[in-house]
Amino acid sequence: MIKRENLLNAIDLRLKESPIVALLGARQVGKTTLAKLYGEKLDRHAWHYFDLEDPRDQARLSQPQMALEDLGGLIVLDEIQRVPELFPILRVLADDPNTKNRFMLLGSASPELMRQVSESLAGRIAFVDVGGFHQRELPHDCRKDLWWRGGFPRAFLASSDSFARRWHLDFFRTFLERDIPQLGLSIPAYTLRRFWTMIAHYHGQIIRFSELARSMSISEPTAKRYVEILTGTFMVRLLPPWFENLKKRQVKSPKVYLRDSGIFHALIGIESRDALLSHPKLGASWEAYCMEQILALVGSHEAYFWATHAGAELDLLLFRKGKRLGVEFKYMDAPRMTPSMKRASEDLKLDKLLVVYPGSLSFPLDRNMDVLSLDDALNILESYSE
Repeated sequence: MIKRENLLNAIDLRLKESPIVALLGARQVGKTTLAKLYGEKLDRHAWHYFDLEDPRDQARLSQPQMALEDLGGLIVLDEIQRVPELFPILRVLADDPNTKNRFMLLGSASPELMRQVSESLAGRIAFVDVGGFHQRELPHDCRKDLWWRGGFPRAFLASSDSFARRWHLDFFRTFLERDIPQLGLSIPAYTLRRFWTMIAHYHGQIIRFSELARSMSISEPTAKRYVEILTGTFMVRLLPPWFENLKKRQVKSPKVYLRDSGIFHALIGIESRDALLSHPKLGASWEAYCMEQILALVGSHEAYFWATHAGAELDLLLFRKGKRLGVEFKYMDAPRMTPSMKRASEDLKLDKLLVVYPGSLSFPLDRNMDVLSLDDALNILESYSE
């Protein structure tokens, strides 16, 4: 078993600070395993687990306030989005000055998609984002597997690439036919699958909702709603643009990425690792994989991309400790400084520009501009986030 110590430590810290901690991430990304690993470190009578998809646990919570307030210690409520009526009760229990309980909520939908969280538990809840496996959690020789298969545990740990691909295809079906309806969203599975696949072909590009709407013969507000659903269920990331007064026409629409590289490869039908290396989306796949590894480590707050209509662009712009840090992703043997990098560094007054490539050697390109392996880039960026 891969024990995710960084996440376990984050949970421990948040539980000391807040009466309620929510572990948020996609379905089947490992939240339940993580919660149980944390619970197993406690006395066996000091934590209680409820699976809100299990009819037996639903029956135990038929009178939820009475059932929960009599328990002591840590109470884990898995798939909390299935029982939104619990949120007001949790607010009451968290506000009880005599309670010694702590609550861990596991959810597969973001607070924006579960409006009850922000409305009922504001000021009482802390969040821990749970993504797929991170390359720092794995042996060095597994990194290429992580990029190809993605970070979902059952796909990554599959006995073969073909088994991992079958898992992805099964995941698409259960996500669309079961998970989305459970959120109260009535969208035909076939329609959302087509839309999701179309988003995959925009992977790493600026999203234009009007184009998506025309291609699907739907309205632009409907296209935005579909993107909101895929974003809120942790399938898609919208990276916002950064713009400032530079006397240049700057892009003001977000970029769109599929958050898991294995999901991306399966959706657009890349059949093998060799096929990926010759695919037109190779660079976009590398960019998104590296970006998710970085944002999982340093956080996605104050993370942007930057582009001008004249063609200058920066893949990732981070603001950390008063510094402006730029990151470019290049899938090539020996990246060189480009005019776009130079303009981005000058226009944005970057303190450092990191160029992340698949090699292992690091070398300078210019003052405050270095070519780095992903491992070295993670180490540098982490030092700005501590």
